[in-house]
Amino acid sequence: MIYPKRLQKGDTVGVIAPASPVETRKLENGRKFLKELGLQVKLGKHVDKVYGYLAGDDADRLEDFHAMLADPDVKAIIFARGGYGTARIAQDLDYQLIRENPKIIWGYSDITYLHTAIRQETGLVTFHGPMVASDMAKDDFDDLSRFLFQQLFGPTTLIYSERISPLHTIAEGEAEGELTGGNLSLLVSTLGTPFEINTKGKILLLEDIGEEPYRVDGMLNQLKLAGKLEEAAGVVVGDFAKAEATLDSSLALEEVFEHYLQSFSGPVLSGFRIGHCLPHFSVPLGAVAHLSSKEKTLVVNPGIQ
Repeated sequence: MIYPKRLQKGDTVGVIAPASPVETRKLENGRKFLKELGLQVKLGKHVDKVYGYLAGDDADRLEDFHAMLADPDVKAIIFARGGYGTARIAQDLDYQLIRENPKIIWGYSDITYLHTAIRQETGLVTFHGPMVASDMAKDDFDDLSRFLFQQLFGPTTLIYSERISPLHTIAEGEAEGELTGGNLSLLVSTLGTPFEINTKGKILLLEDIGEEPYRVDGMLNQLKLAGKLEEAAGVVVGDFAKAEATLDSSLALEEVFEHYLQSFSGPVLSGFRIGHCLPHFSVPLGAVAHLSSKEKTLVVNPGIQ
């Protein structure tokens, strides 16, 4: 794996919108938090564009990404928001440029597609964490979510235990491997593409928002039939926000996970506050993680050098 360099106070971070359009007010509110961290903020040339449900056309969004990668003054790229659209630019992304300029890349949700493509094409560790014009802009952006940005300023081993939230064991065991995954629907959308998620021997993180139990069932079934669940060493079930069933008769979300994962050969734990939630426990994808049902912990090695 390639580990990006740590940030220093006074460094410049680039903010771009590779998916859906950004609200100016929210973007400005989020910038304030980055400045509180002692960082300078450079906005992408096209960050305020709107092209239907996209933040500019594909060429605009690619141009911003490539410009931030090539700019020697920009030490990290933190995405403004997710939504939809990153899969549209994955094939045209300059992965050699990323390899030559391995910077901190931070975001989640629709950014899962970019995390997966970049990691598998370049080996760069990237970060699953809150974004500028969505999470950072909220009045209730909490202390833990804020504190976890400190992992970008120095190598930090992250420990998630029941001190943060109650954890439920779905399958017993201990496993170690690279942390991979993210948004479930985006992971499923990689199947059959050049960027198909590789889960072999890895700790698989799953989270999502707005998906009813029957939809989660269908996506887990697709991962199962594709061999992606069986190949993983362990599974971390993150937050599934706004997942209430609207059907008159439905399985509970917990029943869905148990159906697919209770006979898993390694550890499976749920209840992690990772995803579309606050607090949002940010983690480096590609870093080595250790998952234990006995200790009820997820320990993730530093994601920077």
